[in-house]
Amino acid sequence: MGITLQQFNEMSARVNGRKSRSATPAPASAAASRLATHRVILGLDPSLRGTGFGVIEVTKPDLVARAHGTISCPKDWPHSRCLAHIAQTLRDVVRQFQPTICAVEGLFFAQNLKTAIVMGEARGAALAVLGEAGLDIYEIAPRKVKQAIVGYGAAQKLAVAKMVQRMLRLPELPAADAADALALALAQAQNFERSRFSLTKQKTI
Repeated sequence: MGITLQQFNEMSARVNGRKSRSATPAPASAAASRLATHRVILGLDPSLRGTGFGVIEVTKPDLVARAHGTISCPKDWPHSRCLAHIAQTLRDVVRQFQPTICAVEGLFFAQNLKTAIVMGEARGAALAVLGEAGLDIYEIAPRKVKQAIVGYGAAQKLAVAKMVQRMLRLPELPAADAADALALALAQAQNFERSRFSLTKQKTI
């Protein structure tokens, strides 16, 4: 059993120094309607050597982790093999858990051009699979994810992982990349519930 949506909202209000809203049911909204439609959310943190993924399900009244992990590629694998492995693993995840929406980490500024190109390759391979499957794809800036989960936009990865573990009542601390992916999925669920963040919908590839 995971954390309830109401508990999630109250926790976010506390860490941000705000009083929690009354538990009175809110009027129906577009965000609530989307949350009802998109019950299985995939979070994705793309990287060539370690792509994190996390699948959560919005149940009544809980948010439950269905799967999480890291798509690892050894350093001696050529880029083409890594991209194929990322694509095939994501196809398997989508086929098994049937998410209808994906929250992916937003682009960041990379000082190293080679790093930016490699990250773009992994991101492109992942987005192609998600577009092929017909998922709605949203991107969330890393700082906004940390703000949503920890209440501090410059929080360390360990703090994010611990809060994710607590929110989803996971028996063990998730690996760093998987924790980031679960945090993305949780932030997307929170966005639908409270419409706190402005997200950019990606065009289908």
